[in-house]
Amino acid sequence: MSLKQKLFLLIDDERGNKKGDHLVEYFISGLILCNVVIIFLESYKSINAAYGAFFRAVEVFSIVVFSIEYLCRVWVADLQYPKLTPLRARVKYMFSFLGLVDILSILPFYLPYVITLDLRVIRILRLLRLLRLLKLNRHSKSLQLIGEVLKRTRNDIFVTVFMVVILLVLSSTLMYSIENEAQPEAFDNIGQALWWAVATLTTVGYGDIYPVTGLGKLLSSIIALLGIGIVALPTGIISSAYIEEVQKRNHKAVCECPHCGKEL
Repeated sequence: MSLKQKLFLLIDDERGNKKGDHLVEYFISGLILCNVVIIFLESYKSINAAYGAFFRAVEVFSIVVFSIEYLCRVWVADLQYPKLTPLRARVKYMFSFLGLVDILSILPFYLPYVITLDLRVIRILRLLRLLRLLKLNRHSKSLQLIGEVLKRTRNDIFVTVFMVVILLVLSSTLMYSIENEAQPEAFDNIGQALWWAVATLTTVGYGDIYPVTGLGKLLSSIIALLGIGIVALPTGIISSAYIEEVQKRNHKAVCECPHCGKEL
């Protein structure tokens, strides 16, 4: 087995199953979580002043690791997509979802050294480090499961979201028509009424904008009651699909040979 094949099996999340593969997964996952914690700690001026140099060292170390990981994945992409030519395989990986996440998680570190950027732009780019959380999708079976569930239920979720959008538009338009004369400052336009509709439909109810007329209160009550059912629909759809997927995986695991992985 060549070095390239060994490296591919080491970083591949589906084919590799040796102890070293798990160590790589745990190491990368731990490094990602460590970076996220540092992002939060850096927002505290006292902590950042005391441990800023340590945070910077961890950032540089992480960038080196993530950069090597990215280059390795680009190199072995032709083994991941054996039906494509090496060039097309590498391009496919680079423009895949996880490939874009990989490059965007390290790009903010390099850009200030390549081009001159405004300090505000640099701060925004540094926030892109949070994209490293998405890298956990590659190393976490649970996140992969959630992704598959969302993919399976995307049509059902789209229908419910479409229903919510229609209800928001209708309710905000009606509320604007009802409350505009009574509260011209609170309901000056449909956009402000839309903010009220979102807060009411999700049953959050911030209380910064609310109806004062009898008809407005009646409409608000109806929207709040509808929100309890409609907003909960996506949750029920995802929960049901998640349970089905977990049961399917457990059944499949029981019916597989522990040595070769084939179904019995």
